[in-house]
Amino acid sequence: MGLAIGVDVGGTKVAAGVVDDRGRVIERLKRYTPAASPDDTIGVIAGAVSELLGRYTVDAVGIGAAGFVDQTRANVLFAPNLAWRDEPVKKLVEEHIGRPVVVENDANAAAWAETKLGAARGHEHVLLITVGTGIGAGIVLDGRLYRGRFGSAGEPGHYRVVPDGRLCGCGNRGCWEQYASGSALVAEAREFARRSPEAATRLLQLGGGSPDGIDGPAVTEAAREGDPGAVRCFEIVGDWLGAGLADLSAILDPGCFVIGGGVSDAGELLLGPARDAYEHGLTGRSHRPYADVRLAELGPDAGLIGAADLARTG
Repeated sequence: MGLAIGVDVGGTKVAAGVVDDRGRVIERLKRYTPAASPDDTIGVIAGAVSELLGRYTVDAVGIGAAGFVDQTRANVLFAPNLAWRDEPVKKLVEEHIGRPVVVENDANAAAWAETKLGAARGHEHVLLITVGTGIGAGIVLDGRLYRGRFGSAGEPGHYRVVPDGRLCGCGNRGCWEQYASGSALVAEAREFARRSPEAATRLLQLGGGSPDGIDGPAVTEAAREGDPGAVRCFEIVGDWLGAGLADLSAILDPGCFVIGGGVSDAGELLLGPARDAYEHGLTGRSHRPYADVRLAELGPDAGLIGAADLARTG
């Protein structure tokens, strides 16, 4: 099969790439996302794709969008970090570039890429969990993406794990991502530094002397150095992550979890406690197999690689 173009559209950047059928990115472009303007965002996407079309013979174009994509894979119903509301992305981009376009949720695209070409190769029942500012997910069952009746499946970050818990950006309280995300990791570290500054010396150094200056990379750096407070923050967030994986296993019974997103760069600092909590919380754990829990392999290119492959395969 030939080449395809994949586009990953986020709230701050548009990444486009030419991808071969092995998932190798031959060329990539990045553009700033004019997130406040739906028309300008379409223009940036179309411009990047057109530039690549000028240099390569391409069979298909796929767009991964951070938002709710309808079941026809044509319209973005809602994008929290873009001004798209019921936006006919497929139609508008096709009008600009004169080629067929497939639109998919970005986490779905990444899950497809990791299943077919990345960490979960050989598995047909896969959950990709992206741990970043929030929690995203993509679901592959029986070797096919599961999108749900209305195209909005794969948002476990917003199932509620603590009744009347922390306020979430979605408007509810106690959502999983308030306890198992990068934001939760930073919140734990800042609270620890406020409560016990004498024990948080390294975290405060990396935060410029203030708890409010502590960010995710600072917590990771301190934990890699063996700082006990930072390691404990990862243990807390990892426990919440693993407990959520156990709950998801009770519902969907995957063979493999792939953990991606920015926080996953910490590797075993996160996955170690997550695996322990998953195995401890798994229903019927003495009488059933454990799913593999693996780090994602494709990094920030997973979304555009998956979008390209989904466009190629239909």
